[in-house]
Amino acid sequence: MERFLRTKSNEVPLKRSNIMISLKTGEPMEIPETDILGRSRSVSEFEKLNRIGEGTYGIVYRARDTKTNEIVALKKVRMDQEKDGLPISGLREIMILKTCQHENIVQLREVVVGRSLESIFLSLEYCEQDLASLLDNMQTNFSESQVKCLILQVLRGVKYLHENFIIHRDLKVSNLLLTDKGTIKIADFGLAKHFGIPAKASTPQVVTLWYRAPELLLGSKIQSTAVDIWAVGCILGELLGHKPLLPGTTEIGQLELIVDLLGTPSDAIWPEFSLLPAVQNFTLKQQPYNNLKQRFPWLSAAGLRLLNFLFMYDPKKRATAEECIQSSYFKEIPFPCDPKLMPTFPHHRNLKVGGSSSVPKAAQEPGVSSTTEPTISFSLPISELLGNIVKKRKHE
Repeated sequence: MERFLRTKSNEVPLKRSNIMISLKTGEPMEIPETDILGRSRSVSEFEKLNRIGEGTYGIVYRARDTKTNEIVALKKVRMDQEKDGLPISGLREIMILKTCQHENIVQLREVVVGRSLESIFLSLEYCEQDLASLLDNMQTNFSESQVKCLILQVLRGVKYLHENFIIHRDLKVSNLLLTDKGTIKIADFGLAKHFGIPAKASTPQVVTLWYRAPELLLGSKIQSTAVDIWAVGCILGELLGHKPLLPGTTEIGQLELIVDLLGTPSDAIWPEFSLLPAVQNFTLKQQPYNNLKQRFPWLSAAGLRLLNFLFMYDPKKRATAEECIQSSYFKEIPFPCDPKLMPTFPHHRNLKVGGSSSVPKAAQEPGVSSTTEPTISFSLPISELLGNIVKKRKHE
């Protein structure tokens, strides 16, 4: 049923693409045709080539910018349950990416829009590979020198985020992109957030299950940068072992895998352990041994030491990204190779045509909570809205 905007003279069909609410009067008013997109470019200026993946909060396409002829990644912001505005998760991702300038963080080029609020896209720099698809299709595994090169880049990107008070909260191999020049780019910031000191309570249902830190599994509502460090440990173990390190299917099963690998936590090594909400509901099995050496018998003492620091049960004692970068593991033979010497691989993602491509295996990992986010309604063009928020943050 068509809705109408009543005016003194007649009735005008109310279309979301050309009606906005006046900030001065609070009344609906028509937007001139030339101003519908504000200062943002139209998505019609991009040619979608193929679908290359699906992130936590959006579908990603490989596309060509018809103005510059450049290949970009075009990520459609999910608006499945939104009626009146942009979800907090989408706005948060845009704001975080706009402030990030680092070699190992995927670059947001611009926000492009269609004629309706449901059509909002992020134009991102295009990377030829995502690490999950690459691991699934590689004929030979990464060498230890190449693993060191990759994980060092991840750590540099994480260090930059943490120094700028950003927690990614969904680090995993499918959210790590790789260019043909051997550069790793951290992507998919749909769950990322800024943090302050002291930290505020947040939902523990973040981070894909296989990479989720034990404090989150046990119900802690305080999230620190340590949740990203644990995920980096899982990524390092996956690259070294050539398969997921802790592939749980349920939260209880995930805890059991962690205990099997690292032993049972206690108040002696984690003073706040018994105070965690989930600890009151069940008892972990008793397993007194750390089995990292049994899992990686060929790894050097420095490598095992780094893994143990990444997997400290107590988040307050877990290593920082800077401490990991300084690890002696990266200063011993085999040395990390230069990114430019990383091998190149066939572009498997480009072989998926149209919108019929199947979701990569990594996107099927269990455990990412897609919680409903509150909605922000706005009447300004999106470019102006983001500009106003940036100005506000600078004044704060």
